[in-house]
Amino acid sequence: MKKIIIILTVSVFMLTIGSCKKGFLDVNMDPNNPTATTPNFLLPSIISNGLAMQGYEAYQFTGLFTQNVGRRAAPNSGFEQYFVAANVRPFQDTYQIVGTNIPPMIALAQQEGSAYYVGAGKIMFALILAHATDLLGDIPYTEAFRPTEIIAPKYDSQQEIYATVDKLLDEGIVEMEKPASSNFRPFYATTPSVSGDILFKGVTAKWVKLAYSLKARQANHLVKKAAYDPVKILSYIDKGMKENADDAQLEYQAVTSTVLNSTNVWGPSRANMAVVTYGRYFIEMLNGRNLLGDAALPDDPRLPIMATLASTGTEPGANNAQSLPTGVLSDFYASWYGADVYNPSTGAGSLQVVTNAEMRFVEAEAAFRAGQLTRAFDAYRAGISVHMNKIGVLPADRDAYLGSAAVAQSEAALTLKHIMEQKYIALFMNPESWVDLRKLDYSQDIYTGFYYPVNANPNAQGQYPQRTMYPLTEIQLNPAQVELQGANAQDYFLKPLWWNQP
Repeated sequence: MKKIIIILTVSVFMLTIGSCKKGFLDVNMDPNNPTATTPNFLLPSIISNGLAMQGYEAYQFTGLFTQNVGRRAAPNSGFEQYFVAANVRPFQDTYQIVGTNIPPMIALAQQEGSAYYVGAGKIMFALILAHATDLLGDIPYTEAFRPTEIIAPKYDSQQEIYATVDKLLDEGIVEMEKPASSNFRPFYATTPSVSGDILFKGVTAKWVKLAYSLKARQANHLVKKAAYDPVKILSYIDKGMKENADDAQLEYQAVTSTVLNSTNVWGPSRANMAVVTYGRYFIEMLNGRNLLGDAALPDDPRLPIMATLASTGTEPGANNAQSLPTGVLSDFYASWYGADVYNPSTGAGSLQVVTNAEMRFVEAEAAFRAGQLTRAFDAYRAGISVHMNKIGVLPADRDAYLGSAAVAQSEAALTLKHIMEQKYIALFMNPESWVDLRKLDYSQDIYTGFYYPVNANPNAQGQYPQRTMYPLTEIQLNPAQVELQGANAQDYFLKPLWWNQP
């Protein structure tokens, strides 16, 4: 698979010396292979790959687990049927493609006094570590990213990783709230080539909102822990994302001479989604069957935008998707999420990683658990509204839906089921949706109608996946740590994560 890598032109400065003598090393320097760089040329790749990794993993396994998508081909004993195999993707993305560049960038930024690059590095570090631990559980950190010293790093516990993520976010906020005078280097530039903050284009306040939103997201995972504090989560929400313009999203663009492999990993040019269609459970959340009990009467105006009116979806392992017209690779490519490149007027062609809509549903859940029902109700309805606005639902259709029986009409009627159903829709193809399913034990009381796969892995024993597996490289090169996790067991993928245990 091609990676989304932004290739930037790096200026190489020749050393000026005060004598006409040249040393041997000076004569043999290759100007086409610079040995040093600056933070502004490292950050774009950290951002683009740090966000894009979630898109890759969503179509490979998390989207199958959440039944957002399903295979159109005959059952193949894959992830959708809970044959959970050693998985290279999360480790490769976290430790090779993204994480390996963050400590050097932070060090360079600290040396030159560029506080905003330090802050961005810490927040991106928190984002990728949080993502990795929520897929895998215990992962390396304190002994990681030191390949010349340690080739078999120990695994830090997930509880320790959560504390690290929170600490990195706090430190990132401190850096981002420093005055512009403390930043030696421009945080974002467009000339001579784009460099620096390609996520928020130099707006540090949005980085602060992202950090607080991540703090709220991670803290809201801990509902089974005694330390769960919904009031504290709401205090983070108060400082987090407030509008769709705050969304942390990767905006795909057409290939140019300096930006390669930058189109949507879910788009037709990359051809990754030709073997899939929608999950039937997801379609039934939109077509009326789940929320109104009538599959023939679409209740959600997002259906023709997020999928198509003809989409039926497929049950995992059942191979029962509808036939597509000749020449149509997948109905997925007709969706808002399947556009190759970003369209500023519609928002299509962007990968949603942390969004205003998600934060409204986190707010609704935390407020509901805190007994603040008015706030919960308002946030719940706001979450539906801002997601519809994001993907281009017409205001009249949005308002009609908000007044329908699919939506709670009073705070007294509001339930956790209402909140989580709408969050599931709004977080389509976001790995965070798999966190919610696990956190709520795949409850049929919440996710009514969620399917169990046909011809599921016998080792699943009728249960649902709780984690993905470590890659073969860890099994082969770091076997002691893998064995300490018990990860060689055939049913290891059923072991709940730390945050999912009392």
